[in-house]
Amino acid sequence: MYKVLVSDPISDLGIQQLNDAVDVIVDKKTGLKEDELIAIIGDYDALLVRSQTKVTERIMEAGKKLKVVGRAGVGVDNIDLEAATKRGIVVINAPDGNTIATCELTFAMMMSVARQIPQAYKKTVSGEWDRKTFVGVELRAKVLGIIGMGRIGSEVAKRAKVFGMEVLGYDPFLTEDRAEKMGVKLCTVNEIAAQADFITVHTPLTPETRHIIGKAQFNIMKKGVRIINCARGGIVDELALVDAINQGIVAGAAFDVFEEEPPAADHPFLNNPNIIVTPHLGASTIEAQENVAIDVSEEVLHILRNEPFKNAVNMPPVPANVLSVLQPYFQLGEKLGRFVGKLTEGAVQEIIVNYAGDLSDVDTTPLTRHIVKGVLINHLEEVNIVNAMHMAKLRELNIVVQKATTSKTFTNLVSVTLKSKNEERTVAGTLLSGYGERIVQIDQYPVDIAPEGNMLLISHSDKPGIIGRVGTLLGNNQVNIASMQVGRKVIGGSAVMVLSIDKEAPREVLEELGQLTDLLHVKAISL
Repeated sequence: MYKVLVSDPISDLGIQQLNDAVDVIVDKKTGLKEDELIAIIGDYDALLVRSQTKVTERIMEAGKKLKVVGRAGVGVDNIDLEAATKRGIVVINAPDGNTIATCELTFAMMMSVARQIPQAYKKTVSGEWDRKTFVGVELRAKVLGIIGMGRIGSEVAKRAKVFGMEVLGYDPFLTEDRAEKMGVKLCTVNEIAAQADFITVHTPLTPETRHIIGKAQFNIMKKGVRIINCARGGIVDELALVDAINQGIVAGAAFDVFEEEPPAADHPFLNNPNIIVTPHLGASTIEAQENVAIDVSEEVLHILRNEPFKNAVNMPPVPANVLSVLQPYFQLGEKLGRFVGKLTEGAVQEIIVNYAGDLSDVDTTPLTRHIVKGVLINHLEEVNIVNAMHMAKLRELNIVVQKATTSKTFTNLVSVTLKSKNEERTVAGTLLSGYGERIVQIDQYPVDIAPEGNMLLISHSDKPGIIGRVGTLLGNNQVNIASMQVGRKVIGGSAVMVLSIDKEAPREVLEELGQLTDLLHVKAISL
């Protein structure tokens, strides 16, 4: 049974699949302080949070069984990602669940600041009928600058085009072609600052994006510009914004987020008549709350059950089209790594991965992670696909990835070579239609074996009678042979024999095999 702790208020409907899972126990304990969480986290395999719980390095150190931290939402700045990665803990979020909710709030804030709706409401309910003070501006024909063209920024752009706005976009990963398809003009941050009538930000908060709109940008803005932030506090320099409003550069601002939440009672936003504020409501719709909880619960189940998953934020994201190509090879890649790792004697200095065929056309980094994990797991119990590259780096393992557009014999071929100081070993595999995973090469020898179960790999001289002597010895020791493959390059030279056996061969049987004439090396391998 897996134990999951929910430490923040999360929709019951959203975690229903966890409650319904026969192999999961869910505990809801909210409002815990750090020390209280540390005292109990050691019993849990997974932790689900929103934004209230700060998942610190101390908490993860105490979580000896912790495999995954799930954030029911997008931002993970309340989770120590570096500490999680070092410990092999997967951090996942739900990036799609609140996309529309945040996009729609952005437009609500944009229209509110354009027409001063909250200010007009407040004055009206106080008994004043003031139509002259609240003269706003239209969105039509205005220039909207969007900083961050990810999921939410892209949805905002779609709606802005319908409103008749000209859209400028900035994103470090936005290409000219994609911008053109979206009807967005690709610009720098400063170009947006200089040209836009409205500016909205939709980036994560990172060292690179902190105060990406600051004093320098306000100094070049049009007079009368309006700023919206429904992303993360700190992307816009709050004090510089207040100064720009006081100087008449910025006509108004609408913020759903603050650098420190909740803001202090004397925060300058709270008493400024030109600034609209809300208490971080970006994901606060019934639909979004359910969607993010459903998404993160599903991913937690996949991780606990060792099934393929997505939305990990402490490892590179995998586009759906790439994942569909690579996912069938994940298990094969890990087995190849484990197999060649068991063959190699001495300290491995270099891992060389070669992808041939169709696999050469996609980013194979996720598959390489599985291969490296397979190599390292022979010696490191705590390694997984999240920390595999980090573990390799700590051990100064050089990882080389090579690609060839064609393979001489297979549509796709994955080869893994390990180099140690004294030797070099290679295993190659592929997926065969109707047969599944196959190892098709061991060093220079062609073979055809399923990488599963208990196997014996025997290096020997290609002489008559050797196969018979091996079979007799195993039979006499009640070790049954399920299948056998022999690979050789030339008659009478060196060869390899791969035997699939029904049970693991005892050590004394391996020693006896090693004493047979013309057997050069015997290795037991279990996958």
